[in-house]
Amino acid sequence: MLAIVPPCQQVVLGQFAAGVNLVEVYASVTDARGEPVEGLSAQDFIVEEDGVPQNVTTFAGGEFPLAVALGVDRSFSVSRERLRDAVNAARGFVSALRPADQVMIVAIGSDTEVVAPMSTDRAAALVALDRLEPWGTTPLYDATRAAVDAVEPFSGRRALILMSDGNDRYSETTASEIVDYVRRKNVMIYPIVLGRTRPPVFAELSTVTGGRSSQATTATALTGTLSSIARELRFQYLLGYVPARASAGHEEWHTIGVRVNRPNLRVRAREGYFTR
Repeated sequence: MLAIVPPCQQVVLGQFAAGVNLVEVYASVTDARGEPVEGLSAQDFIVEEDGVPQNVTTFAGGEFPLAVALGVDRSFSVSRERLRDAVNAARGFVSALRPADQVMIVAIGSDTEVVAPMSTDRAAALVALDRLEPWGTTPLYDATRAAVDAVEPFSGRRALILMSDGNDRYSETTASEIVDYVRRKNVMIYPIVLGRTRPPVFAELSTVTGGRSSQATTATALTGTLSSIARELRFQYLLGYVPARASAGHEEWHTIGVRVNRPNLRVRAREGYFTR
């Protein structure tokens, strides 16, 4: 039997916790223009785990509660002009959130600082953004890990939008370690590079978590990118299934493949999960 979850109902995900049989994954579906596609049914989706087709037993499409962190690189490697552009674009993103959505502002410098805690208080987030000033170096991988840890305890969809020049300096965490770390979490990552060189790790972070990486060389492009991400996060699909194969009883990686049976549509979802 297919369980339809009301779009407004808060869904607490447990798919990456021990002892939970139901695997749930959020999927974004976009058309050739990159715009979200609504109106799909469970029958439009094909879900596989480790290459084996799965029976979707839980399905919902709509607006789910969102807990999102905006990570802003304010290190000295980011020019004051680019920081201002990032702040202005972030202000637009915060203002476009729905009343029930929660947002957190994370400042990335020599230290990773939560300058506005997760809340529905838009005014506090906007004030925190306006107070950002250039400071420190960029332990970007360490900051990404800290930001993911700050977001994950919240329920519903969890996302991290990471705006940075992509240059890591002095992180204790390596690029491969941060990719492996976020693969074990349940936070979608949307890295945006502020400049012309996009580090390969940005694409990896987005791919393994079901987000997407972007590049913005101008203020206009950055504003457009954040607007596009906001539209994508506004409407997603939730797919749930009980794995056809029993767990091995120890930590094991399982790939997830999600696609739709309609042409010219793109699906983004996390690429898998660990049993624990």
